[in-house]
Amino acid sequence: MYLHRCAAPRYPESQPAHSGGSGAVVRKRGRSLTVDVHCHAFVPEVEALVRDRAEKLAEPDLQRRAMGAASAHYNASTMLPAAFPKLTSVEQRLRDMDAMGVDVQVVSPTSVQHYYWADLDLARDVVRRTNEKIAEQCAKHPDRLIALGNIALQHAELSIAQLEHCTGALGMRGVEVSTAVNGLELDNLAFARFWAKAEELGCLVFIHPFGTSLGERVNRFYLQNVIGQPIETTIALSHLIFGGVLDRHPGLKILAAHGGGYLPFYTGRSDHAYGARPDAQVMKRPPSEYLRQIFFDSLVYSGAALRNLVEQVGVSQVLVGTDYPFDMGSYDVHALIESVESLSAADRAAILGGNAVKLLGIERAAVR
Repeated sequence: MYLHRCAAPRYPESQPAHSGGSGAVVRKRGRSLTVDVHCHAFVPEVEALVRDRAEKLAEPDLQRRAMGAASAHYNASTMLPAAFPKLTSVEQRLRDMDAMGVDVQVVSPTSVQHYYWADLDLARDVVRRTNEKIAEQCAKHPDRLIALGNIALQHAELSIAQLEHCTGALGMRGVEVSTAVNGLELDNLAFARFWAKAEELGCLVFIHPFGTSLGERVNRFYLQNVIGQPIETTIALSHLIFGGVLDRHPGLKILAAHGGGYLPFYTGRSDHAYGARPDAQVMKRPPSEYLRQIFFDSLVYSGAALRNLVEQVGVSQVLVGTDYPFDMGSYDVHALIESVESLSAADRAAILGGNAVKLLGIERAAVR
């Protein structure tokens, strides 16, 4: 196995490339390589570590209060049982990829398993088991699966060590983090060393929300997810921009889930504030200009929304994302991209897989 940092690997031409799900990938003859960057895995072994903790035992009641009894019941009785085999079975995952026309998945933890409330020792064990399991599964299918890991951002020193370990020893391409950590925004000084290290390593940071800070205002109609999660991504990206993180670390590789929430679709208001108010003139450039430093998945559901996203951030910043295997995912990515008539053939190929090849350092794509 080849071990690497997150930057593009350089393999000898005489040797195969396969490292923790990175290296050569394959596509079917006659169509563009398709890479899905928003896919999740669940590690059951982690649940044994947390099942007796008070915070874990409190989860069901918190979920009922946050999303309402009807949505909590539907998730527990229908959505999660349907998703669980796909979250845990690599064989099922590969079958689904073939059915969707997806050549490569970038596999990250489910957000529920961040467990940012965990103390130091528990956080060390949770992250280790999560990352080792995902890396192991991806390493068995290096031409189809690429791994992102988990880190305990609530523990600054530990998180740096975990980032180095998962991108080094485990061969992962980066990590998934939530939109806030125990009430702290992502531009908080507590995370300054993390952002510096992520830029240094050249690894991907996938920002994915878990729930919302809107509380019980959205505890009906599944609004906790429908509205709340995109709002959380909007807030997180805004803090990274206004808080100067993207000024200090222009080399960061940040991928935003769910099309970046609402920010790309209403960035004019942020730009207006930048021009009108001194308290909003805290970064070097208008907020909209930073959108081209961020990558966005295509999970916006309609051709019109995807067209607008591309117009705002540029073709080079958009990648396929489905949110596999949850019911809020959107899985006919080829039809979605084909529906945007303003995209050229080269644009479509870039969104389907070309941008991911560059971002993740996949050297070459074989044809099968």
